[in-house]
Amino acid sequence: MKRWPSSLSAGVLHALTLSSCIAPCLHASDSTYLSSSAIAASGIMTEERQDQTTPTQAYEWLKAGNERFRNGSQAHRNLTNQREALAHGQHPYASIVSCMDSRTSVEYIFDANLGDLFNCRIAGNIVNDDILGSLEYAHKVAGAKLLVVLGHSSCGAVKGAADNVLLGNLTPLCAKLRSALAAIPDDGKPRTSKNHDFIDRGARMNVIHTVRMIRDRSSVLREMHDRGLIDIIGAFYDLETGRVEFYRPLQGTPPIRNTTSLIKEEAAKTGHAQDNGTDTGHAANAQGSPDPSHETPGETHQEAPPDPAEAHAH
Repeated sequence: MKRWPSSLSAGVLHALTLSSCIAPCLHASDSTYLSSSAIAASGIMTEERQDQTTPTQAYEWLKAGNERFRNGSQAHRNLTNQREALAHGQHPYASIVSCMDSRTSVEYIFDANLGDLFNCRIAGNIVNDDILGSLEYAHKVAGAKLLVVLGHSSCGAVKGAADNVLLGNLTPLCAKLRSALAAIPDDGKPRTSKNHDFIDRGARMNVIHTVRMIRDRSSVLREMHDRGLIDIIGAFYDLETGRVEFYRPLQGTPPIRNTTSLIKEEAAKTGHAQDNGTDTGHAANAQGSPDPSHETPGETHQEAPPDPAEAHAH
């Protein structure tokens, strides 16, 4: 059974009263690794499968799920069975910080199962102390391997920041996005919500700023990232095409390593015990799969950060 690491602050432990997240894992009979196309239809993510998952595999699953979403080949699921199986525990493989926009539900965008993804949704996909605490729980306690900040095109929060909106508590929220807009080089065109290219460039820049802020402000996640236990990347969702671009705002980060031994070391260090039952959860063969740690880091002047699918096509 998973236990709370003693290194987490009392404030985080008090805020995250998620007792259902630390129940024993669910066991099943089949431990066979599945192909990427069969992952989503195979059932829920269990603790052992999560333990065996690498950040690269988690990235591959998100990428493959988005491709299914785009081409209309979503996996067929028995959500009733998944709900019942997950009633006493969850072991997501990734966390996603995304916008509250009603068109950006990550479970649909990445064609994910119930229990696959932690999702922190807030206008403008910004971070604050509460979201950082939630992410620390998702990765340090619950074992998620990949942290993604997901922006999107035509973001209303970015538009509000560009137009200096004044509306109650929305005003200070939009103010947090202005540093991203200020980093966009002035090309002489309007820097308002009427300039759709400016807004989308600002939304991409906001992803870059948010990824870097997460690492800078959370010593818990920074330590895990430095050790290769997790990866932290950015992504951008196009509302019109349904396509998600992945990119790496963090420069100088090491290649992703297989994290199984590191997770066990971490478990011994923190008392975060791991069960070793077998199950029919997610799995994939990572050999030859694109590694987002090899992407060109996203510079602050970058207009369209590189997509791993294109970067590894050569």
